[in-house]
Amino acid sequence: MLSGVALLAWRAAQYGNWVVDDAGITFAYARSVAAGLGPVLQPGAEPVEGFSDPTWLLVLVVGKWCHLFDSGSVFGIPDFVLYPKAIGLLCCAGILVACHFAARRVTRWPALVTLVTAVVLALIPSFVIWCFSGLENALFALSVCVLAVRLFLAVLDERLWTPVVAVTAGALAAFAALTRPDGLIYLAAYPLVSVLLVRRATWLTAPRHVLYSVGAFAIPFGAYLVWRISEFGRLVANTAVAKHQSTPTVHDLTRGMDLVHYAGTPAVVAGVGVVGLALAWASKRRESLVALLVPLALAILSYCVLRPDWMAQFRFATPVWALAAFVVVISAAEVLAVLGRRGRALVALVLVAALIPSGVAWAGNAETYRGNSDVPLCWIALRFGRYFNGYADILRLDKGTLLAPDMGGSSLTSRLRLIDMAGLTDARIADIHAGKADISMADYVFEDLEPTFVHSHGIWMHNGLTIDPRMSRDYYRIQQSQDTSSPDEDWVRKDVVHSDRQLQQLREYSSDVLPHLLPDYQKTGECGTVLRPGQTVNGR
Repeated sequence: MLSGVALLAWRAAQYGNWVVDDAGITFAYARSVAAGLGPVLQPGAEPVEGFSDPTWLLVLVVGKWCHLFDSGSVFGIPDFVLYPKAIGLLCCAGILVACHFAARRVTRWPALVTLVTAVVLALIPSFVIWCFSGLENALFALSVCVLAVRLFLAVLDERLWTPVVAVTAGALAAFAALTRPDGLIYLAAYPLVSVLLVRRATWLTAPRHVLYSVGAFAIPFGAYLVWRISEFGRLVANTAVAKHQSTPTVHDLTRGMDLVHYAGTPAVVAGVGVVGLALAWASKRRESLVALLVPLALAILSYCVLRPDWMAQFRFATPVWALAAFVVVISAAEVLAVLGRRGRALVALVLVAALIPSGVAWAGNAETYRGNSDVPLCWIALRFGRYFNGYADILRLDKGTLLAPDMGGSSLTSRLRLIDMAGLTDARIADIHAGKADISMADYVFEDLEPTFVHSHGIWMHNGLTIDPRMSRDYYRIQQSQDTSSPDEDWVRKDVVHSDRQLQQLREYSSDVLPHLLPDYQKTGECGTVLRPGQTVNGR
């Protein structure tokens, strides 16, 4: 098992200090909560549930209290990088421990099964990238895997319909639901396994224990729901409103083919075949395999019905890879156990051969992502935090606001009050994106918000703000990207610019600093050991 953990750590290290910017949003909330300021993005801001991972937020808050997170560096590595990645590694180790607990009950080779599972997971860039991205993925995958193994062992021990198992399953489902919103689907795991395995002798016992499970889920999740409504006035997290999750349709199930293509059709066919053989041949343990397959099916369903994510490498599929790898490996062990020497050699050869095309594709995916990872937190801290602090310093602003779409690194370094163009941390803009507001985005920005600075780039240029006549009426353009394929603009409100000289200073600052900002960042991929509001580009 230690070898598997070391392998995953080595694979994670290949992505360096990269942390995705979305993780920085929860980092900022953790900083505020740990300081006693409440669930706010920045000190003094309105409480908005701009995070969707309460349990992960708690992990970060504890790290902050213990001076392990957002406090400095360890061996030269910023702890805002090291701490979440270390917790991610611990969660991956927990996944392997859970796999080992299950494997030792059904095979003579539990250590080998665990190691092979770790090797498969280490080969899958999607799993490694998102478990070590600074987000909650590893914790989420751990909760789902522990739930699956709990059901697996309960069926093996013929203890599925006992209060302890029912309550544990419900509590684990609640933990998953409080780690990611789509974790709510795992409330169905225990009831589904019960329905699939119920017999005439247990048809009265099973429903009672399903109620126990639902109750164990409802207490913690319901308590959080009550707090959410009282604190934020919403039934769901603000992030869900901003993303405008649509009602699932049957067509959404076709998204499962995206996972098949990523995993590789030969590997998926071989994996399904091995699982099928295990179900057919392992009569004594067929029902326990069903207990593993139900959470896997729910993980795949969850991926299919979620609104597609703009980030690469299947961010929402982490539990799928963890469960699928273990299910296939444990099934292969079951099949190999009943075959002769030649049969074992043939099955092993088929599995390895089927995995080779996937391995080649995954290696290419990993290399591509290392060279062009999704929105690094450090880059956003530089570009929209420290860089705009420089604008504010030139204008000698005591107060000011910045309307921009990336809130992670910005919230950790900006001394301006941030307004989230994406709406994740702004309830009013979230309602506008969801079509639930009685005002347009442009009217809200120009008539109500009147931000000091506006930045827009990429797809955010399509919201029409920069071409609205009120933009040129009320704002000066400081800079505009000359690359039409990658539009990028900074604007400043006219009434805070007191002279032509100041406007010229802003433009000179931009022309001097901005062309070098990205190339300099790309040399190291770092932004210093500490992120604090008020820092400028040179790190002061």
